Amino acid sequence: MTLDDLATIIAARKTADPDSSWTATLLAKGPAKCAEKFGEEAVEAIIEAVRGDRDALTNEAADTLYHLLVMLAACDVPLSAVMNELERRQGTSGIVEKAARQP
Repeated sequence: MTLDDLATIIAARKTADPDSSWTATLLAKGPAKCAEKFGEEAVEAIIEAVRGDRDALTNEAADTLYHLLVMLAACDVPLSAVMNELERRQGTSGIVEKAARQP
Protein backbone atom coordinates (compact mmCIF):
# COMPACT_ATOMS: atom_id res chain seq x y z
CA MET A 1 0.00 0.00 0.00
CA THR A 2 1.26 3.47 -0.83
CA LEU A 3 0.59 6.69 1.05
CA ASP A 4 -1.57 7.74 -1.90
CA ASP A 5 -3.64 4.56 -1.47
CA LEU A 6 -4.07 5.22 2.23
CA ALA A 7 -4.96 8.89 1.64
CA THR A 8 -7.63 7.80 -0.86
CA ILE A 9 -9.14 5.34 1.63
CA ILE A 10 -9.14 8.00 4.36
CA ALA A 11 -10.80 10.54 2.05
CA ALA A 12 -13.52 8.01 1.24
CA ARG A 13 -14.18 7.52 4.96
CA LYS A 14 -15.04 11.23 5.40
CA THR A 15 -18.61 10.40 4.41
CA ALA A 16 -18.79 7.00 6.13
CA ASP A 17 -20.88 6.25 9.18
CA PRO A 18 -18.72 6.83 12.29
CA ASP A 19 -20.23 3.67 13.81
CA SER A 20 -18.72 1.60 11.00
CA SER A 21 -15.24 3.10 10.68
CA TRP A 22 -12.50 4.21 13.10
CA THR A 23 -11.33 6.72 10.49
CA ALA A 24 -14.84 8.14 10.12
CA THR A 25 -15.08 8.36 13.91
CA LEU A 26 -11.87 10.39 14.09
CA LEU A 27 -12.86 12.65 11.20
CA ALA A 28 -16.29 13.28 12.76
CA LYS A 29 -14.54 14.61 15.89
CA GLY A 30 -12.87 17.33 13.82
CA PRO A 31 -9.38 18.61 13.13
CA ALA A 32 -8.42 19.27 16.75
CA LYS A 33 -9.05 15.67 17.82
CA CYS A 34 -7.27 14.37 14.71
CA ALA A 35 -4.29 16.59 15.52
CA GLU A 36 -4.28 15.34 19.10
CA LYS A 37 -4.21 11.71 17.94
CA PHE A 38 -1.40 12.48 15.48
CA GLY A 39 0.60 14.05 18.31
CA GLU A 40 0.07 11.05 20.57
CA GLU A 41 1.25 8.65 17.88
CA ALA A 42 4.26 10.81 17.04
CA VAL A 43 5.31 10.82 20.69
CA GLU A 44 4.92 7.04 20.86
CA ALA A 45 7.15 6.70 17.76
CA ILE A 46 9.75 8.96 19.37
CA ILE A 47 9.73 6.85 22.53
CA GLU A 48 10.30 3.65 20.56
CA ALA A 49 13.10 5.27 18.53
CA VAL A 50 14.86 6.30 21.74
CA ARG A 51 14.33 2.85 23.24
CA GLY A 52 15.81 1.28 20.11
CA ASP A 53 12.92 -1.13 19.60
CA ARG A 54 12.81 -1.41 15.80
CA ASP A 55 9.65 -3.53 15.65
CA ALA A 56 7.74 -1.21 17.98
CA LEU A 57 9.06 1.81 16.07
CA THR A 58 7.86 0.28 12.81
CA ASN A 59 4.37 -0.15 14.26
CA GLU A 60 4.29 3.33 15.77
CA ALA A 61 5.62 4.88 12.54
CA ALA A 62 2.76 3.23 10.64
CA ASP A 63 0.29 4.63 13.19
CA THR A 64 1.92 8.07 12.91
CA LEU A 65 1.69 8.12 9.11
CA TYR A 66 -1.95 7.02 9.25
CA HIS A 67 -2.84 9.70 11.80
CA LEU A 68 -0.94 12.35 9.84
CA LEU A 69 -3.06 11.54 6.79
CA VAL A 70 -6.25 11.60 8.88
CA MET A 71 -5.27 15.03 10.27
CA LEU A 72 -4.56 16.32 6.77
CA ALA A 73 -7.94 15.03 5.57
CA ALA A 74 -9.69 16.65 8.53
CA CYS A 75 -8.06 19.95 7.56
CA ASP A 76 -8.85 19.49 3.84
CA VAL A 77 -5.16 19.40 2.93
CA PRO A 78 -4.57 16.79 0.23
CA LEU A 79 -1.47 14.62 0.38
CA SER A 80 -0.64 15.93 -3.10
CA ALA A 81 -0.19 19.43 -1.63
CA VAL A 82 2.35 18.07 0.86
CA MET A 83 4.13 16.13 -1.88
CA ASN A 84 4.20 19.25 -4.07
CA GLU A 85 5.81 21.19 -1.22
CA LEU A 86 8.44 18.49 -0.79
CA GLU A 87 9.09 18.58 -4.53
CA ARG A 88 9.45 22.38 -4.39
CA ARG A 89 12.07 21.98 -1.67
CA GLN A 90 14.00 19.30 -3.53
CA GLY A 91 17.50 20.40 -4.37
CA THR A 92 17.49 23.10 -1.71
CA SER A 93 19.72 22.71 1.31
CA GLY A 94 17.67 22.13 4.44
CA ILE A 95 19.73 24.80 6.16
CA VAL A 96 18.98 27.33 3.41
CA GLU A 97 15.29 26.38 3.26
CA LYS A 98 14.85 26.69 7.03
CA ALA A 99 16.66 30.06 7.11
CA ALA A 100 14.30 31.37 4.42
CA ARG A 101 11.30 30.63 6.72
CA GLN A 102 12.61 32.70 9.63
CA PRO A 103 11.20 36.24 10.00
